[in-house]
Amino acid sequence: MEALLDHGEGLLVPERMIVAPAVGTFRPVSLRDGAQLSVGQTVGMVDGPGTSTPVASPFTGQLVGMLVHPGERLREGQPVAWLRVH
Repeated sequence: MEALLDHGEGLLVPERMIVAPAVGTFRPVSLRDGAQLSVGQTVGMVDGPGTSTPVASPFTGQLVGMLVHPGERLREGQPVAWLRVH
């Protein structure tokens, strides 16, 4: 039974998502697919009523692609971009 519990323990999933930190309208910064991102780098802004919140990468990695379009309305926690981490 113990062997079943260990199954998958070493699994490395190299993809991560950057998610919206707030509700609002997405305004991306200019980034190309394949760009190298570092922790804290801004990929866009979420503009709400009287606020503008940066969408920052919590990971270092390569941008695979954006998952939302400029001007798209976002909910908090919605995936915004897809990264391949090192």
